[in-house]
Amino acid sequence: MMADDAMNTQQNSEVDTLIKDHIAKHAVQPTIAYALSFENVGQHLIDVVMTFTAQAHQELWLPAWVPGSYLIREFSRHVSTPVAKSIRNNLSVTKSIFIEKISKNHWRLDTAAGEHIEIRYQVYAFDLSVRGAYLDQTRAYANPACICLAVAGQEHQSILLTIDPGSAFANLPIACSLDPLNVKDKTSQQNHETHHKFHFEALNYTHLIDHPFEIAAQTLAQFEVSGIPHQIAISGRHRTNIKRLTEDLLKICRYEIEFFGSAPFPHYLFMVMATGSSYGGLEHQDCTSLITPREDLPQPNEPEQPSASYRRFLGLCSHEYFHSWLVKFIRPQEFAVLDLGREVYTRMLWVFEGFTSYYDDLILYRSGVIDQKSYLELLAEQLTRYLQNTGRAHQSVSDSSFDAWIKYYRPDENSQNASTSYYNKGALIALCLDLKLRANGSSLDVIMVKLYELAQQGLYLNTNTLPDLCEALIGDRLTDFWSDFVDGTVELPVVELLSEVGVKTHLENKTWPLGLKVVDSSHGLLIQQVLRNSVGAQAGLSAQDVLIAIEGIRASSTLLNHWADVSGFNAEATLSTGESITCHVFRRDELMAIQVKPVASVIPHVSFTVEDTERSAKWL
Repeated sequence: MMADDAMNTQQNSEVDTLIKDHIAKHAVQPTIAYALSFENVGQHLIDVVMTFTAQAHQELWLPAWVPGSYLIREFSRHVSTPVAKSIRNNLSVTKSIFIEKISKNHWRLDTAAGEHIEIRYQVYAFDLSVRGAYLDQTRAYANPACICLAVAGQEHQSILLTIDPGSAFANLPIACSLDPLNVKDKTSQQNHETHHKFHFEALNYTHLIDHPFEIAAQTLAQFEVSGIPHQIAISGRHRTNIKRLTEDLLKICRYEIEFFGSAPFPHYLFMVMATGSSYGGLEHQDCTSLITPREDLPQPNEPEQPSASYRRFLGLCSHEYFHSWLVKFIRPQEFAVLDLGREVYTRMLWVFEGFTSYYDDLILYRSGVIDQKSYLELLAEQLTRYLQNTGRAHQSVSDSSFDAWIKYYRPDENSQNASTSYYNKGALIALCLDLKLRANGSSLDVIMVKLYELAQQGLYLNTNTLPDLCEALIGDRLTDFWSDFVDGTVELPVVELLSEVGVKTHLENKTWPLGLKVVDSSHGLLIQQVLRNSVGAQAGLSAQDVLIAIEGIRASSTLLNHWADVSGFNAEATLSTGESITCHVFRRDELMAIQVKPVASVIPHVSFTVEDTERSAKWL
């Protein structure tokens, strides 16, 4: 017997032993087991072996997207051609099985019902994000959705997952919120080195893919809230003040659990990857996967009031933790059963991401992690982003939710002019709704708890749920509110509603010269964005143009600001005589001369002050 065959037989035997142990524990016949290993670290290839009992002409499939991230990502493009065989007589006899790819993410096997099948394949893993898989000499990370083929028609079966760290990750910890499977013999001898394997169990395929894992050198910390254990695992190079982070997360988690009254998870894991500049998070039922600039983590000398960068990381943690209730447990009707092979449309992402974006920062304040001044700064940033988004006049937040698959996750230079964010506008709608409800003796807090109660009864959200709750709480369905601000593009009454609770809004007008957002490059000023209806847009300047000269002089930010500065140039006189300036730009490799009237576009910036603490206390 070849050495590789001996090792494969040993691995299959171990999987069979695990299956028998699982049957003894649960009295349920699991038919699916996955074994992952990392012998090709340098090539970023994860080796996968899966075994199951087949149906006739069994099909396999892989998700095209991962829940919580609404973009078709085509994970199957990273999967090598699977090899299948039928195993008989206690692994001593095998037969090759024909496997045919029948669509971009589906395969069909030439099997008879009841055959015990083994599938082997590799997955290329080099996506440094929270959505895919990543493998190098320092880290093995994966969302099972992008590496574990599903067995069609058997997605309900219980699952065993074995992860072999191999010599590349020997003695390193694993971060994963799946329940570990207790196995006496967890050692494997390869190249005279002994290391432990990790064994987990999942209730079914949906449960499996909701649990990413990471093997890496990690900074670990634990805390407990309401009897629920929480863990923090940080990988990557960093200098985190882990004591400070633990204290702040404890406050946030305690508040959120008390806010809803209970938690929809038995334990929770904050899985954090520290990098140079990457940023993002993805929610799961009992964990979150976060990637963050290392400077956003609390530093050894972190001030009492968190720095702006650390405040941003805490907001990310608060946001993803809140999703354990709103998104993972409280769900829209359209997400009752997810089809992971195609887009699943809903017009309610403004609720699920927007309301979460409202509460994530508000909870930092309510939990005592930041002060009122810091919270109002964060809220001002939200309103500033909204007011600077000219696309808000052209797309409703309902349409923005529906178009997430083609717009939000695929931004381009025209996105700000043509679309609005269901995160940003949804958060401000939540603020406005909260203030309107409070003016009538209720609050959005009450609605959130009611939504949690409905979810505990097995009910999902639809477009009538919020109007129905408003009518029950304050006797008004707020019909105009939804038609104006959710389905329409009427300007949100943020300033007016905040004024009613004693918060004054201050608007400071800043400018974009010629309506251009530019950045210095080695070739000139690169135009990143051109505001809709600005003089630059009307003249024909475009994003990605490189501005090299203005009126025959080499372009610079200072020169551009000079020509568009009302105080330094008689713009009104220029307009009255029709005078323009000449801008030379490269579009691709072609030089163009464009005549532009030298006028700046006004860009609002917002700040808030509390003028009546008694009234503001009814909200803050």
